[in-house]
Amino acid sequence: MTQQPMIDFRKQYFANERDDNLNEIGKPTRRQDITGHVTGRSPFYDDHLFEGLLHMRCARSPHHAARIRRIDTAAAERMPGVLRVLTGKDVPRNLNTLLSLLDFGIDDEPLLSTERVRYRGEPVAAVIATSDVRARDAVAAIRVEWEQLPHVLDVEEAVKPGAPVVLDIYPNNKFVYHGKYDHQKLRFGDVEAGFRGADMVVEGRYQMSPIEQAPMETCGAIAAPEQNGRFVCHTSTQALFFSLATAAKVLETPSSRLHFIGGTVGGGFGGKVDSIHEPLAVLGAMLTGRPVKFMWDREEEMQVGAPRGAERWYLKDGVMRDGRIVARRFTGYFDSGAYTRLSSYAIIKGVGHLPGPYTIPNVAADVYCVYTNRTPATAMRGFGITGVDFAIEAHMDKVAEAVGMNPIELRILNAYRDGDMKAHRRLAKNCALIECCQVVAEKAGVKLSPAMLAAASTRDGGGERARLPAHTATDEHGRVQGFQASSYAKKGARPPPPPGAPALPTTAPVPARRDVPPAPPPTPTPAPAAPRAGSMRFSSLSGFRRR
Repeated sequence: MTQQPMIDFRKQYFANERDDNLNEIGKPTRRQDITGHVTGRSPFYDDHLFEGLLHMRCARSPHHAARIRRIDTAAAERMPGVLRVLTGKDVPRNLNTLLSLLDFGIDDEPLLSTERVRYRGEPVAAVIATSDVRARDAVAAIRVEWEQLPHVLDVEEAVKPGAPVVLDIYPNNKFVYHGKYDHQKLRFGDVEAGFRGADMVVEGRYQMSPIEQAPMETCGAIAAPEQNGRFVCHTSTQALFFSLATAAKVLETPSSRLHFIGGTVGGGFGGKVDSIHEPLAVLGAMLTGRPVKFMWDREEEMQVGAPRGAERWYLKDGVMRDGRIVARRFTGYFDSGAYTRLSSYAIIKGVGHLPGPYTIPNVAADVYCVYTNRTPATAMRGFGITGVDFAIEAHMDKVAEAVGMNPIELRILNAYRDGDMKAHRRLAKNCALIECCQVVAEKAGVKLSPAMLAAASTRDGGGERARLPAHTATDEHGRVQGFQASSYAKKGARPPPPPGAPALPTTAPVPARRDVPPAPPPTPTPAPAAPRAGSMRFSSLSGFRRR
């Protein structure tokens, strides 16, 4: 029996990302930047040498939470080679949150703390000296009078009544969206009714601990005066314009006075998006009139370098005996650490990804951005998605075991088909999970049933699977409407519920509706020309960037 090809790879969907004619497996290929790396000619920020270069080091908190009673810098200021000792009062605008540049969130993190510290390693003073050794000695001479405060390190402990408050602007230790929502919510269908109608319920708890970025090149920057009152800053940042805008904001100086230069990044992964080095380096150069280098050592990188934030997920599935998942509930907690950084945005990404690549008629999610007295978390390789994907797929294996089903076939059975309605009120298209599962099974020697081998993402989607469930809430008051998904998906065809419309009970019978014809398969898009050098590519974090 001749085995027929399983899938259409749909290469046109990736034509703008790579050349489909590549044939690189089994032969060496030279990286474009490898010559510079192995010869030492690739420019890193630390390679820029300036005459009279000064060095900056920070005095840091030994406590997870404490009130600062007094900072005594007198002894440090008298030490040989020390030019300045900076505290929070020297920072023109000593509060920042990266996303506030996009009008998202409240400035909550000081550059140098003056009244309270909220995580171990938080900086309270910065020494500028003629050498790194002298800067370290001066930091050791700074005396801080601390009043230790209760702290909390676990996300679920942090949201309990009476837990220590990490940030006064968020007294419940939860980020507040749009000034009124303490979490991100997703509702699709009637999840409780789905559980009641299921043959079994499968629950699981999944957790991902903080992960240190550990770049080979530690974070840092070198700032130096230029002519005409301008300052140049060489930095390892992954977000050059965020860094420039943050420095201009914190230092209350026009961005036209700042000349920021990026370069080769010795490992970033998202950890070099936070702009916490550049403002201090530039401030040092402004106050001394000399070049200043602020570079973490390895101990600092491991202690206070922003990690991938910890996540905890609770999943509850209503499952039929044949493996169909008819209801799924998520409860998630993102550990933001002591300040917001990018965690609030990560949750928006995460909730926008639920319930994973599966068509589930009833979905509910409540996901919280929680403050603890840990090192502030930030972006790292798919942040917002990686943790919940781990939870989803680990849970799928648990469900497969509960129903006695091959885990690959369970995924094929529940996978999105083209034309299915997602939990975010958008029709699925360009789906390929089924085909990926078939290829994985083939490569792994896993035998699939004829029905699963015959399944395809381009068939059996849409129709009833394209409907918006009648009892899906469409506004913040829980009001629902029973309009059809086909009209919902049309641009401009989503009318708001009428003012004062009563909420329909979730147990109300579903009114009879006309069937919606299956969505037509997507028209193949012609492959665009290969991108030229310097063309723009979209980044979910920083918008469009050059290739």
